Amino acid sequence: MSGNQRDVSDGKNLTEDEIKRLERFKRARENCRGRQNPAIVPSRLARTSAFAPRKKNLSNDADFQRVYVVRPHTVVQVSGRELGSQHRDALYAIFRVRARRISETNPHHIPGSAGSLTSAAKVVYYLTDTTWRDLLLATGRTLHVNNLGTLLRSFEEMRSVSFRVYQGDFDAYEAAMTNGRLPGAGFSDNLINRIEWSGITLDAKVTVRYGEWVKDMFEARSLVSLNGEVYFKLRSDYAKSFWPFIDSQNGYSYVDVATLADLAGRDYSAEPTEKRRKFLEDIRQAMDDMVSAGGLASWRREDIGSGRKKGYRYHYVHALERQGALDLLRTQEG
Repeated sequence: MSGNQRDVSDGKNLTEDEIKRLERFKRARENCRGRQNPAIVPSRLARTSAFAPRKKNLSNDADFQRVYVVRPHTVVQVSGRELGSQHRDALYAIFRVRARRISETNPHHIPGSAGSLTSAAKVVYYLTDTTWRDLLLATGRTLHVNNLGTLLRSFEEMRSVSFRVYQGDFDAYEAAMTNGRLPGAGFSDNLINRIEWSGITLDAKVTVRYGEWVKDMFEARSLVSLNGEVYFKLRSDYAKSFWPFIDSQNGYSYVDVATLADLAGRDYSAEPTEKRRKFLEDIRQAMDDMVSAGGLASWRREDIGSGRKKGYRYHYVHALERQGALDLLRTQEG
């Protein structure tokens, strides 16, 4: 064995980062539950509340800014406008079409330079080539030009939004904010860098180029496979907020009401009794919706504690068993 090779057969001589990466690969392979044309999504986008569970009454104020937290999974700051279910729908539609990896010679490359724009010999980016027809089919919507317009508007609105994804967990973020410090490492970028289309007809070609953060997630294979057939059958906006989290967590068989509230952008512990009661009804309808859509076989609610501090835990059984690995990305060297 040469000095540059490592023994990876039993996990020895691997760095901590490499071990974690192998564990992610294993989880991704295990999470492919009999799905046809899944949505391949960066894991943090499957476990975020950055998309409000509604389609109307969204703020389009250019000064809009909010931090969305799903403890302990993600901390995401959205700036530019508020995003809703229709934006998540559009994003998941393109994630159902395999992304292509393009590697091109960097025209600004200067051998031996240290600058960020001049040091890399190659420029790597990811894009998806499709048609309006295929995108509408991916969402299960009627093949009508009006629905095409809704998709286009959603893409353009997402292009105007900056996502700042913090690399640490919520505890580190909260500690930094409490102490008056800037939060730790993160990445601020648009999810969609560019969208081009050849026309406003169903068979017109559409090309979507992803932002730098999404590219990095593809490169690191920090991806999860979501059952897109189930997602686009869901009728409840709350179900669309909960299903990606539930479907992307291999080792989970239950979720607490506090986490479901986080996924919906709410603080359950701070809400008055009437709003809590209404939210519990919304959760019931969302869980039933996931059963009707074929994602869950069954679910039940467990009461925990009593009084004002009473909580609820939702146990569930997936309707589909796990199966083998999928080819998550299609590589094309440009």
